[in-house]
Amino acid sequence: MRRVVAILLGVLALAWLASLAAVVWASRHDSARVADAIVVLGAAQYNGHPSPVLKARLDHAAVLYRRHLAPRVIVTGGVGTRDSVSEAVVARRYLLETGIPDSVVRADTAGRTSESSLRAVSEDLPAGRRRVILVSDGFHMFRLGIIARRFGLDPLGSPAPTSPIRASRRTEALYLLAESFKAPAAFFVTRAE
Repeated sequence: MRRVVAILLGVLALAWLASLAAVVWASRHDSARVADAIVVLGAAQYNGHPSPVLKARLDHAAVLYRRHLAPRVIVTGGVGTRDSVSEAVVARRYLLETGIPDSVVRADTAGRTSESSLRAVSEDLPAGRRRVILVSDGFHMFRLGIIARRFGLDPLGSPAPTSPIRASRRTEALYLLAESFKAPAAFFVTRAE
């Protein structure tokens, strides 16, 4: 019995290490190339202004748009607890202020989680036009790819290089560690409807 338990624990440890390695690799790999849309995952907003994390994501999305990698930008994020405006509305306003045309930026306010946001994006994109550049923090990329594929999207990860989370090695390490558990869970829990 001890041998079986030891083997099982060894397999679980190897699976977790593989997950951690995939999360770390995805956090440093930018696969942005020509796509149908740039999708910015929401983050906190403060009194109608993007948080530093959201601002870093939006600035990166603006760079990708100006490189002509996609004809439109979809910003996501619902209304947080005690907020009166959604992350997506704040994000859209910010991108318009940077000079991105009004006709290019769409705010998807339906989602309060990564899963619900990507489900909504998937429902809005037509068949044959489902390649998306996902913009978020690096730690988030691997799990986002899993979720996006479950909803029939063709995801390309592009982590925000100037995120304050990435700037702090300790903070980023904690996020990477948490994602090493969340990513496998997303693989087994997320279901396309």
